[in-house]
Amino acid sequence: MASTDEGAEKTNKLAYPSAEAADVVMADGTSIHFRPVRAEDLERLRRFLEGVSSDSMIHRFFGVASIDWVARWAVDVDYRERYAIVAELGAEREIVAHGAYISSSEDTAEVAFLVTDRQQGQGIATLMLMHLASVANRHGFEHFTAEVLPDNLQMIEVFRNCGLPCSIHNEQGVVKVELETALDERALEAFDRREQAATRNALHRFLAPTSVAVIGATERPGSVGAALMDNLLGTGFTGAIYPVNPHAERVRGLAAYPSIEAVPGPVDMAVIAVPAPAVPDVAAACAAAGVRAMLVLSAGFGETGEAGRELQERLLEVCRHSGARLIGPNCLGVVNTDPAVRLDATFTVSRVPTGNVGMISQSGGLGIALIEEANRLGLGVSSFISVGNKLDISGNDLLEYWELDPATDLILLYLESFGNPRRFGRLARRVGMTKPILAVKSGRTPAGVRASSSHTGALLSASDVTVDALFRQAGVIRADTIAELFDTAALMSSQPLPRGRRVAIVTNGGGPGIVAADACAAAGLDVPELPAPLQQRLRALLPPGAAVGNPIDMVATVSAEQYRQTVELLLREGVCDAVLALFVPAISATTAAEVAAALAGAAAKANGVTLAAVFMDHQAPRNAGVGGAVVPRFQFPEDAARALANAVRHSEWRRRPTGVVPAFTDCDRERAAALIAAALARGGDGWLGAEEVFDLFGCYGLPMIETRVVSDEEAAVAAAAALGGAVVLKGIAPGLVHKSEGGAVLTDLSGEQEVRAGARAIRAAVVRAGHALEGLIVQPLAAAGVEMLLGVVHDESFGPVLACGAGGTTAELLGDVSVRITPLSDRDAAEMLESLRIAPLLHGYRGAPACDIGAVTDALLRLGAMVEAHAQIAELDANPLLAGPDGALIVDARVRVRPAQAIRPLGALRN
Repeated sequence: MASTDEGAEKTNKLAYPSAEAADVVMADGTSIHFRPVRAEDLERLRRFLEGVSSDSMIHRFFGVASIDWVARWAVDVDYRERYAIVAELGAEREIVAHGAYISSSEDTAEVAFLVTDRQQGQGIATLMLMHLASVANRHGFEHFTAEVLPDNLQMIEVFRNCGLPCSIHNEQGVVKVELETALDERALEAFDRREQAATRNALHRFLAPTSVAVIGATERPGSVGAALMDNLLGTGFTGAIYPVNPHAERVRGLAAYPSIEAVPGPVDMAVIAVPAPAVPDVAAACAAAGVRAMLVLSAGFGETGEAGRELQERLLEVCRHSGARLIGPNCLGVVNTDPAVRLDATFTVSRVPTGNVGMISQSGGLGIALIEEANRLGLGVSSFISVGNKLDISGNDLLEYWELDPATDLILLYLESFGNPRRFGRLARRVGMTKPILAVKSGRTPAGVRASSSHTGALLSASDVTVDALFRQAGVIRADTIAELFDTAALMSSQPLPRGRRVAIVTNGGGPGIVAADACAAAGLDVPELPAPLQQRLRALLPPGAAVGNPIDMVATVSAEQYRQTVELLLREGVCDAVLALFVPAISATTAAEVAAALAGAAAKANGVTLAAVFMDHQAPRNAGVGGAVVPRFQFPEDAARALANAVRHSEWRRRPTGVVPAFTDCDRERAAALIAAALARGGDGWLGAEEVFDLFGCYGLPMIETRVVSDEEAAVAAAAALGGAVVLKGIAPGLVHKSEGGAVLTDLSGEQEVRAGARAIRAAVVRAGHALEGLIVQPLAAAGVEMLLGVVHDESFGPVLACGAGGTTAELLGDVSVRITPLSDRDAAEMLESLRIAPLLHGYRGAPACDIGAVTDALLRLGAMVEAHAQIAELDANPLLAGPDGALIVDARVRVRPAQAIRPLGALRN
């Protein structure tokens, strides 16, 4: 170790990774600030160490240590081989913890932590460990070691329960710990579970407070403050309500207080409805009074421009310094219909019906519309949250809350943006296995298409295919419209998930039955013909002239009782997974109410079959039920078919085998990292040379064709002779993206004369196109195969986005592409290939031999592993990959690199 003076000076000279600072959530739901240590922290660290007990110092340093020496040691970092972070709390940013790793060998570092005694038990050491592991792994340290005294049980449990692969053994009176730094699925799952407990603690203060202060409460008609008070009182909130208004003695019959400091009791949640410029000061007063949950309804923040963004930053700073959590600003509020709470802290005029649907809206205005529609449909809500500008609490936090909420069976999301889409994907995948998630994500059509220099970039920038990929992998049901969202919610909140795609259609009108059958087919559902014995029984049951093949046209004279008997017969026979019953009142001898009651009676005997109804009658009850059995009602067959198809796809997603992200043991990650680092150090536009691409792909076992890069015609002739047989010649010219279009690719060249002529022709073509020829690529001529494209674009929010599709020069024209977000599982890779329109070609089309799909799948998975391991890969295009019966071979590829984004702590809150 360098001397302490040298260490402090060294820290000042190195670049400080400020982007790696973040706020994270402690076990009690409040926040704490993490950041890399700085040399100027020396005096503050001395004060921190002076506040640590002698027992804690002995546990950390195995004896009594000089505070001055430890403080100097603690700032001796280089942010790679010696890395340390501190945790700060409160408005004064008091240091309450220090964690560090120090390199002990090429791939191993020793890790240790020290937390002030009063903050122990809040999960700070675990949070630090996970952050340090992700940083160390990015810097090439694959293993952590630690030494712990046997009586330091808390620290031993931190290591044992962190989720990282870990071995613990006792050696000569010291507990030796060895961990892997890679954050695999198990580690992320363990972290998510710990974070879930903290998040639930935070949200409990918002959704089940025992006391609420309304700052801005008033009786002025038409004001937000008055509507808030009316809703809190009108729903019978079971906690204490404290109106805060310096100009009133009473509000709605309750004693009012001039300030939050004057409120006599503790306050769980402050609802702030004052003009935006006053909000930061009000929030600071609430924080000083010990309020740890702030619901800010006021508008006029980041959505209004620069001045509003400055106010928003001040508000966030107040919350971060105090550890308080925030919903909003610019939001509608929150609702919890639990009879034990009865909280409506919104300013909407409609009451929220009680039920089993959790609902979130990023837009306050749309939130009002969602509540109105839920009322109209009779769709009951367990809790509703409008997150507004999402300065802190977000949809991810609410997913964690609702997963364990016994009152919530279904989740509806209206989203305008993602804060952490990769975490959303992990959470939604887990939550969706027990509670369906339905979403409307606005912004499907971008204002403009990003200019791109590769096939992959062009394919991925044309629409929000990345969001579609995220939802598809996570099992989220994406609705195109609000109407479709509620239609699907009405079905899935009241009916079991369909076991399959078979739909039986029952109708009293032939035309609507045909429309329903077409709609089901268009949505990917099956309308199978019913077995002959069942058709005979239906004929005996129904009026003469009934058609019983499927759709079952019972004719206009059918009675409500015959509706019930027909549906029950279908349910008993097991010939369908869903029954869609249609009713047209103008041609019927019975009424809509009678048919609705008959269907509800049949639903009580559904035995796991999904039942939906279409009442083409505005007077019919929407969701009529008998004895707790509810049959969702739709106005048109197409609406019901879309809802059923959404439910079927989700049911299939749940039943599909769980994929495995392979861990390749034959990859040379260190060599690949060194190659990328050298390219970055070189500067320029970041595009790797052909030889570099060949070497990089070799590090991960990607099947790249043998490639030789030469400088001129003579070298090309020599390379072709060395390769033997026919060759392909390609020109290297900066700015020439698509070589074939510029005449810079010639194939099937044999012998010296053809190679020389080809080299000259390529040089002339490149010059005509306005480029300078820098060299030539010589490759053996590959056997013909199905041309495919594999590509990656690294999205700043989503991470690596991987595309697979039809390749070659017509890739953009065909647009046949499947997209997934890494990490890529074997199941993801298989589904990508099977979803392509060219999939029949891979299986052998019209007598052609089948391709080695396993080889293509392996290439996809290895590509996914590579871009996951190296965040510097910004864009990659492997086009074409030739798939054939004997394997897969990449014959052309381009890779662009750029410095990786800073590593942020797991669970970092939005800044």
